[in-house]
Amino acid sequence: MRIACIQMDMAFGHPAENYGLAERLIRQAAAEQEIDVAVLPELWNIGFFPKTGLMDLGDPEGEKTRALLGPLARELGIHIVGGSVGCLREGKLYNTAYIFNRQGDCIAQYDKTHLFSPTKEDQYFQPGDHLCRFQLDGVNCGMLICYDLRFPELARSLALQGMDVLFLSAQWPAKRTAHLRLLTAARAVENQMFVACCNSCGAGEHGGRFGGNSSIIDPWGRVLAQGDEGPCILYGDCDMSILADIREGINVFRDRRPEVYSL
Repeated sequence: MRIACIQMDMAFGHPAENYGLAERLIRQAAAEQEIDVAVLPELWNIGFFPKTGLMDLGDPEGEKTRALLGPLARELGIHIVGGSVGCLREGKLYNTAYIFNRQGDCIAQYDKTHLFSPTKEDQYFQPGDHLCRFQLDGVNCGMLICYDLRFPELARSLALQGMDVLFLSAQWPAKRTAHLRLLTAARAVENQMFVACCNSCGAGEHGGRFGGNSSIIDPWGRVLAQGDEGPCILYGDCDMSILADIREGINVFRDRRPEVYSL
């Protein structure tokens, strides 16, 4: 599975500009290499996150996002893990990921479970209440969004249901890049799965910066592809044939003792 992570510097609070940018970059990735999956970062339609006029910036029912990414996936013959967008549903705002297969069908939808209270995300968005599992070309996949990464029980819950690739879309700040690198590698190793992390980059609100450093990591913790702090498209090949030997050689799932702990 060849994955392209689209490390965007999106325009803060300008959805129309960002939809155009996302389409251009996905097309560029598909033209440059024969990819299977394109991945977008968190809240790529509005940035993380405008507090003024936020409800007006959201995508009602994800209609604009679906209208762009579904036909684009079908045209290019690729899967699109659509990062996440600010999505309006029933008068409430969610941080929502949409996943599309090669036929352009939306096969999964995920609302960010853990909202980042230090920036008051929990006061503006509604939390999700379900895990996200889906298959791409028969490969078992799961989805997390940014702050979710700090909760290992969420990734482990997915792993216990049979997971080969974990996609993470983020707007992770530059000042905590070391945490992003450490935690993505830890989730890959402890759960014996590939992790594809697509972070944003560039300036955020009030002078902060997002750190880029998107990565694709194998179940041994080896970095297959690593971005820097600027806009880029990151490519990595995930060889699923290595999973069986890794899981048999160090069988952490067989050796678990769930009678001692609750997860």
